[in-house]
Amino acid sequence: NTETPLSRLTADGAGAMCAAVPLVLLFLLLLLLLLPRMRRLGAVRLEPPGRAVLITGCDSGFGHFLALRLHRLGFTVFAGCLCPGGDGAQRLQREAGGSGRLHVLQLDVTSARDVLAAKELVLSHLPERGFWGLVNNAGISTFGETGWLPMEKYERVADVNLLGSIRTTLEFLPLLRKYKGKANPLINAYFTLGNGIYAMTKAAIEKFCDALRLEMKKFGVQVSDVPGNYARFTKIQPPLSAEEIWNELSEEEKTVYNKEYVQERANFFNSILNDGSTKGNEVVDAMVDALMSPAPKARYMSWDKLMEHQPPPSQVSHIKLKTLL
Repeated sequence: NTETPLSRLTADGAGAMCAAVPLVLLFLLLLLLLLPRMRRLGAVRLEPPGRAVLITGCDSGFGHFLALRLHRLGFTVFAGCLCPGGDGAQRLQREAGGSGRLHVLQLDVTSARDVLAAKELVLSHLPERGFWGLVNNAGISTFGETGWLPMEKYERVADVNLLGSIRTTLEFLPLLRKYKGKANPLINAYFTLGNGIYAMTKAAIEKFCDALRLEMKKFGVQVSDVPGNYARFTKIQPPLSAEEIWNELSEEEKTVYNKEYVQERANFFNSILNDGSTKGNEVVDAMVDALMSPAPKARYMSWDKLMEHQPPPSQVSHIKLKTLL
């Protein structure tokens, strides 16, 4: 067969194109990965003055520090406190000075009356650019395996962590739609063994956020959530002794479990608390970005380390229960 210059050129060109395909695909992949970040960097960030934000749970922890940060940035801040006359609320007012842009208000998220009163206060002090953000930060926790806790504790934790966030969101949803604002629930990291009462409320809020995000998109309202294990920073759950847990068990549960098992569970739970990050600024930074970025993330931080807190089955099963002795 005689090879002509044209055929050689065609073959060489085809070979070069085949060699270039992986490079082109790699370039396109990198572009897809970097495009969201490029959009975020190129977009104009929000101007805070004249915009209002309501934060629940500002007595301490993330809510307290976020209120001060947003105030310094120029937002009008409505800081909901369970105890408006307490040390945390008074410290907020002192540190904010006399600007008139930080309002401390009574807000128990389990109380429909408090939530409605909070909305009326916001409406009466609404700045010129309207209502921009809602941060559902209030939350409580407790420890205990499923049968160890009375129904009253399940109701209390669910009323604050889950229904409290929903109650506040529903009340302020019309304002968020009107001003195309942002809802920003906080979801602390949850692990299930011995913490089911807390985990179920946070898992439910995560799904509530997912539904709300999709439904509010057509109104221009953006929804973000911020998970992470920051128990050491927030002190949402103080360490528990095995004796405290044992004394709260019903007589029936004491016939099933022994003190060795309760001690092991207490050690495990307290180790999770101790492993929590003390870098609360990470969460505050994420919440500020969620409120100010023109393209906020749907979910900030990372769940990757959560499964590190799930002990293998062998870690639990080696401890004998009374019923097996």
